[in-house]
Amino acid sequence: MPLYKTITVTSSVKVYIWKVEESEAVLQKGIELTPHCQNRMLGMKSELHRRAFLSIRHLMAEAGYVDHDLYYDDAGKPHLKDGKYISITHSYNFTGIIIGDREEVGIDIEKQRNKILRIAHKFTPIAEYRTLANTAAIVRKLTVVWGAKESLYKIAAQHGLSFLHHIDIKDFSLDEETTMGDVIYQGRMTSHSIQFLEFEGFTCVHAIRLEN
Repeated sequence: MPLYKTITVTSSVKVYIWKVEESEAVLQKGIELTPHCQNRMLGMKSELHRRAFLSIRHLMAEAGYVDHDLYYDDAGKPHLKDGKYISITHSYNFTGIIIGDREEVGIDIEKQRNKILRIAHKFTPIAEYRTLANTAAIVRKLTVVWGAKESLYKIAAQHGLSFLHHIDIKDFSLDEETTMGDVIYQGRMTSHSIQFLEFEGFTCVHAIRLEN
């Protein structure tokens, strides 16, 4: 089973990443889905999506959980029944989860693609990135910013939250692999520590909400 990477972020936060290489039949072995999740999977037309869905259950098993330990609130945010925090992501053939014992957490995996240059103005002031050396560097940095904002959005899970207007990611160097981010919404601000890593043309960003 290709558990691709585990990352101990802190003593109470851990990341698990899977590279989806198995067939759907292989991934189904040892996995018991709740009726709700079984119906969700049956409704997925894409085999890759179904394989990703199952691989996330294998990641949960690595963390000591089964599908019955997971539920979703009205906003679609996943929760663990034991009160710990979880966030889930998938992109192409990579999936990931982050578990926080005490802290709210978010995670996002994105494929690095030039397409992000066309949509960047929708989530960040693109002029800030014109000083970077080349297009590849701009794409890499924008992918981190998008992943960071997605991670914070997953933590906040509030309707009406805007990537462009309500989520701010502090400037960072790609070499540092860390930054900070704030969600400023409805008169309240929450701060977050953010880390990121790159592998095989993908970027994984994960965030921890800090106590204000």
